[in-house]
Amino acid sequence: MLQHLQTRSKRRHRHQFRTKPIDFVWMILIGGVAVLFLMPLVLTVCDSFMTETEIFYNYGAMLNLKSETIYTAPSVAIKLIPDRVTIQQYVSTLITSSEYLLKMWNSVILALPITVFQLVVALFASYGFARYRGRVKQIIFLAYLILMLMPYQVTLVPNFVVSDALGIVGTRWAIILPGIFSTFPVYLFTKIMKRIPKTYLEAARLDGAGEFQIFRYIAVPLCRNVIVSVLLLVFIDCWNMVEQPLLMLDDAQKQPLSVFLSQISSGDLGVAFAAAVLYMIPSLLLFLYGEEDLVQGMAYAGVKE
Repeated sequence: MLQHLQTRSKRRHRHQFRTKPIDFVWMILIGGVAVLFLMPLVLTVCDSFMTETEIFYNYGAMLNLKSETIYTAPSVAIKLIPDRVTIQQYVSTLITSSEYLLKMWNSVILALPITVFQLVVALFASYGFARYRGRVKQIIFLAYLILMLMPYQVTLVPNFVVSDALGIVGTRWAIILPGIFSTFPVYLFTKIMKRIPKTYLEAARLDGAGEFQIFRYIAVPLCRNVIVSVLLLVFIDCWNMVEQPLLMLDDAQKQPLSVFLSQISSGDLGVAFAAAVLYMIPSLLLFLYGEEDLVQGMAYAGVKE
């Protein structure tokens, strides 16, 4: 018996020795990919603390920048540590100029209503799709699927035509109203609500619960992780939108921060880096706060029935 256990132990050690080099190679590959994905973020943060002259010197060759007073490097010089650390870009962005704060509030005014009301509409619509049967429901749900497969750029022209007919082009409603009725959350919530055991719903109905009470106290709590996942995805999508404001809002004072970043001139590279770092903070904080729910929600939504 003892000899048998010793033999198994030796085989186990040999197996571990054979698999360790493979695991080491995978760790190197995954680590390299992670570094490549994080490098733009790291460079943006580091460059935001550089002086305008140093940024001009490092990236002048890539952007074809020319100046009679500032020398540019013959090739792109990537540096993680600034020669002289400064916060002047953040002072210019947050204090000296009020344009950044104005654009940030424009982004908040657009992103928050779309996110909140999109969740509300999607929850009610998905509950109806999951609870009730019928040919009309199947046709409407099929239309939702077709719309979900279309890229948003395809629907920009119809949205503009409808908004123009309603007389809301040039106002924030031209962006908020189409954003509220997005199809992706409806599809995802419908898929989750169909998995709610019917015994839960029947027991609640026997206890005298109405349809709205079943929806509020059973369906919504069971979809909590998916709700957080959709909230994160919808908010980040609305926070980064560019095409819709450019088409629907002709007044630059109403355009969000995402459009402002895309229009910063090459002469304000320091402000661009600082604004980009500040622009990422809300999305990063929201992601870190709901990371666990996001992973669980996506994992649960991906489980086959």
